[in-house]
Amino acid sequence: MTLAFVTGGSRGLGLATAAALHKDGVEVVLFATDEAKLQSAAAELNGNYRVVDFANLERSREVLLEAVESFGIPDILILAHGVMSEKMSKTLRTTIEEWRRVLTINLDSVFVALNTVAAGMAERRSGRIVIFSACLGRMSGPGNAGGLAPYRISKAGVNALVRNFAHETNLGSRGLLVDAVCPNHTRTDMGGPDAPRSVEEGAETAVWLATREFNPETDQTGLLWEDRNVVPW
Repeated sequence: MTLAFVTGGSRGLGLATAAALHKDGVEVVLFATDEAKLQSAAAELNGNYRVVDFANLERSREVLLEAVESFGIPDILILAHGVMSEKMSKTLRTTIEEWRRVLTINLDSVFVALNTVAAGMAERRSGRIVIFSACLGRMSGPGNAGGLAPYRISKAGVNALVRNFAHETNLGSRGLLVDAVCPNHTRTDMGGPDAPRSVEEGAETAVWLATREFNPETDQTGLLWEDRNVVPW
C-alpha cells in the first residue's frame, strides 16, 4: 500500500490533502501539535499519527526518524504545516523572536523534514514531495509588496529550497519529485472564514502533484504550482 506522511495533518489543508489521499487508498500518518485533533483526524482516516512541534527542530527530527522506523519510508511526503506572522510584522517592526518563530516553523523545519525523511526516498529512487508554499512568497507579482515580512520571506525560501533540491535530485530523472504549491486564499484558520476557496479546492493541486503520472523527458518538477499550472516566483 502507498504510504504518505502529512504534516499539519490535524486540520485545514493538511487534513484535506490527507483525506483525499486516503480516499484514493493511501495509508496516511498525520503529524501536528494538537494531539486531541490529531487523534480524531487519524481515527477518521483509519491512519496513524505522531505529535510534533516544528518550533523544536531537534525534537522534530527525532519524531520524524521514529516515524520512519515505525512505518517505513513514505512514498508521499506532504508538508502542510506553517504559521502566519503577526499582522504588523514589517521588516522594521518585527522582533527577533517573531522572525525566528516564523522562519523556524515555515522554512527551517521544512529543511529538517527533507533532510530526515527525503534521504530514504532519494536512496530508494522513488517518491513525491509536495510542500505548501504561498503566492505571498512570490518575488514576481504582488508577493513581495511589503508587510508580513517573516511569512513572505519564509515562503520565498521554501520556493528556493524546492528548486534547489529538485536540481540536486536531477529534476525527477532519479524517481524523486519535489514541488511547491500555492493553495490560494483558502478557508483555514489562517485564511479566515471568508476566503473564497474551500480546503478541498486548496488541496486539489497538492493531491494531483502527489499522484500524477510523470515523464522526466516531458514533465516538470521543482516548481511552484497553482491550479495545476506553473507560476513564476
